Amino acid sequence: MEWNEKLQRIIDYVETHLQRNEEPINNDEIAKLAGCSFDFFQKVFSYMNGISFAEYIRSRKLTLAGYDVKSTNLRIVDISYKYGYDSPTSFTKAFQQFHGVSPKEARDKGFTLAVLPKMQITDKQKYSWKLERKPSLRFIGKSTRISCVNNEHFLKIPEFWGECQKNGIYPNLISLDRGTPKGMFGMFGYHDHNSKEIEYSIMVLSDVDLPDGFKEIVTPETTWAIFDCIGVIPQSIQKGWKYLHEEWMVKYPFRHAPCPELEWYSDGNTYSTNYLSQIEIPIIEED
Repeated sequence: MEWNEKLQRIIDYVETHLQRNEEPINNDEIAKLAGCSFDFFQKVFSYMNGISFAEYIRSRKLTLAGYDVKSTNLRIVDISYKYGYDSPTSFTKAFQQFHGVSPKEARDKGFTLAVLPKMQITDKQKYSWKLERKPSLRFIGKSTRISCVNNEHFLKIPEFWGECQKNGIYPNLISLDRGTPKGMFGMFGYHDHNSKEIEYSIMVLSDVDLPDGFKEIVTPETTWAIFDCIGVIPQSIQKGWKYLHEEWMVKYPFRHAPCPELEWYSDGNTYSTNYLSQIEIPIIEED
């Protein structure tokens, strides 16, 4: 399940508990819906929406409390307890900070109150993405060094794939693929900042003995941010990287885990407009 879908389910859960059930928000249930720790979820929520999860809930409570003050005959003390405040005094203080007037003034003098609407998680991003915790993985394949000067790697990486197809390495790797689902990986290894070179590898997941001339790379158990790129190769994957570097990595400043970055190419027609490839970024989940 992708983050947008998870966040919408969590928002719906929050609204159900605030408006229908009138129950406290259960952090453990939020973590279960998010598929990660509650602390880590809060970081993702803030990155995606520009507001903390706690502030969103507080603002929604005070928005709904404002509706109750204006449209019901509930006592102020009952409204304060309804939205989880320990005392009418603390509720009045929070209400005034949010709405600019006290609950009594809002009811008696007809002031216009502030509103934070229920959040609707739409497809704000150009690319759908998810977080997935993966066990240690063993890759085997062939590697080369490629210059990144003047974006030369955009040309050299497709050329390397073409070379591997011509010299028989590509079909050999396909026969060694033990991944589920099957597919080929492009792996970005070390980056030499002085020479502006990267190590790029074409690999598969496999448990067979290492063939002569092939390289083995094992990644530790890691959480990956995985992005779907739909369309013809290499254009779709190159556009995906452009989006990541210009937008996603700025908006979501996760710490990079000490693992290579990956491209994954599904077993299908790379010239199809519906072809699926993915970019996988290793991240560190911080509590």
